[in-house]
Amino acid sequence: MGAKNIEISEQVPASRKLGAEDAADLLEGARRLVTAKARKIRSFDLQSDDQGEAVAAMLGPTGNLRAPTLKRGDLVLVGFDADTWEDELA
Repeated sequence: MGAKNIEISEQVPASRKLGAEDAADLLEGARRLVTAKARKIRSFDLQSDDQGEAVAAMLGPTGNLRAPTLKRGDLVLVGFDADTWEDELA
């Protein structure tokens, strides 16, 4: 994250499994969620969209939080799409 001058405040190893409750906790204080699964990009307005649907979009098929996940201010990014991350972190 050095190229964007983003300081990592917490890094969680992949061996620590995070589930739906952890995903919901990440959304506290956030206004937007952007998820990337394969080529499908979804954006949620957390002030008006269904919180349950947003949490479900953050989880993989095993029920664990998808990686990578980044929270920056009021934005949460889950999953990786290079163009989306570039646009959102610009």
